[in-house]
Amino acid sequence: MKKYIFLLISFFCYLFPVQAIDLETYSKNILLYNLDENTVLYEKSANEQIAIASLTKLMTAVVAIEHVSSLDEKVKLTYKDFEGLVEANASVAGFRIGQNPTYRDLLYGLLLPSGADAALALARNVAGSRERFVEMMNEKAKELGLVNTHFVNETGLDAKGHYSTLKEVAILFKYALKNEELSKIIKSDSYTMSDRSFTVQSSISKNIKRYGLSMDYLLGGKTGTTSDAGLCLASIASKNGTNYMLITARAPYDKKAPYHFYDAKTIYEYFMSNYENKKVIESGDILLTLTTQYAKEDRVNFKAKEDILKYVPKIFDEKDLVYTYDGVDTVSYKTKVGEKLGVLEVKYKGELLAKVDIVLDMRLSFDLMKYIEAHLIYILEIGVILVVILFISFLCKKRKRKRKK
Repeated sequence: MKKYIFLLISFFCYLFPVQAIDLETYSKNILLYNLDENTVLYEKSANEQIAIASLTKLMTAVVAIEHVSSLDEKVKLTYKDFEGLVEANASVAGFRIGQNPTYRDLLYGLLLPSGADAALALARNVAGSRERFVEMMNEKAKELGLVNTHFVNETGLDAKGHYSTLKEVAILFKYALKNEELSKIIKSDSYTMSDRSFTVQSSISKNIKRYGLSMDYLLGGKTGTTSDAGLCLASIASKNGTNYMLITARAPYDKKAPYHFYDAKTIYEYFMSNYENKKVIESGDILLTLTTQYAKEDRVNFKAKEDILKYVPKIFDEKDLVYTYDGVDTVSYKTKVGEKLGVLEVKYKGELLAKVDIVLDMRLSFDLMKYIEAHLIYILEIGVILVVILFISFLCKKRKRKRKK
């Protein structure tokens, strides 16, 4: 095995790690993803177990929609769907006892204005009881691999034993967005109930308008607020061909200022201003060249099969890209197509960017003359030995004939 270092552009099969950044934020817990490359761009205490307030309702929505046969089915609201909400000072969508909303109405009421009344109604009608519904939420968490998440209620109100981490909220959020109907709801600004009784607005849109925030790149998301969790925000955004997901928690709980939105604006706009998608390699670019052994082809070029766009700093300098290969130094004619030859490591300013498997994608032809040239001395030695053996055999046979005579 040998190592080679090249100052070249490489084929990025993995993700571009962002350099260490220290942004001034109010939120104590932060996690920013590049959704296109599924990589973390920025994080702060993202693995800490914390209260997540109404970000809980993302799980409430997932469990509900996966156990409802028709979103147009109607349910009847009872006093149980409002029990304790006033005392807990919980946010409500505006439903009333005796109303007959559809499951779709309830989901919009749950996610846009973060209605706890919708959460209770969904739990009771989907599972038969709130207790059973919470069990289903924890079962779903286990199914998604959320080992640091546990639910005690369907609303997100502060409670002992009710917690998650931003890393696991991100897994849940991504999962929710894969559902076409939930994705549509999360990205909506408003919704009018099927019976036209009232309209709900997205808490995200309301905050942006109320505080005059210019955030046209924000596509939607989910807010949350409790005394333990502070101000929380799970959002998605898109600009210049890059899609982002940002989750923040534990910003100061202050009704006079949307600190979670201030943080979202700070974080999104920093990356949107300083990073971009660039073509770091073009189709046909040679990534690596290896010599061959006993093959008609003198060398094998490993080329990029397509243009590669990557999210990199705008000040990205290709001269700082170091390309290291660790693997076989020659390719034999016996090497099979699809066989792994080694690994390329790509580093930018000391940071590991990629690990790329080098795999042979062409069949090599055996060259007899090259084989003979490489083994000429051995062939001559064998030839001399054979001649000597034949000569000795000839002498032996000659002596035998003389003795017989």
